[in-house]
Amino acid sequence: MNTKPLTILIAGPYRSGTNDDPSLIQQNLSHMEAVALPLFRAGHIPLIGEWLALPLLTVAGSKYPGDEIYQEISYPIARRLLTKCDAILRLEGASKGADDDVNLARELGLKIYYRLEDIIGN
Repeated sequence: MNTKPLTILIAGPYRSGTNDDPSLIQQNLSHMEAVALPLFRAGHIPLIGEWLALPLLTVAGSKYPGDEIYQEISYPIARRLLTKCDAILRLEGASKGADDDVNLARELGLKIYYRLEDIIGN
């Protein structure tokens, strides 16, 4: 268990396996957000790339997941966030974007977690 508050990017499936069904995408986001709460309560700063990307996508005029604007904003925001993080928490599930985030975190020398319990205990 960590005593120093960490800024932790939560990386997991967002669009993967959804066929871009909005309700399934929302389920994936809700899962990541459910993990963010215990991190926050443990004294850390949880971040999810979509928290920043979604408002920017709206303002920029993205019409659907995967369009050109989506590609411009969605994945790059997570990569930029990682440069400000201490660690990444990779949630289960197939996701090329999350795998790419883990690879970048490794290059940046960040701590990589695969289980919430390894950060907060229990």
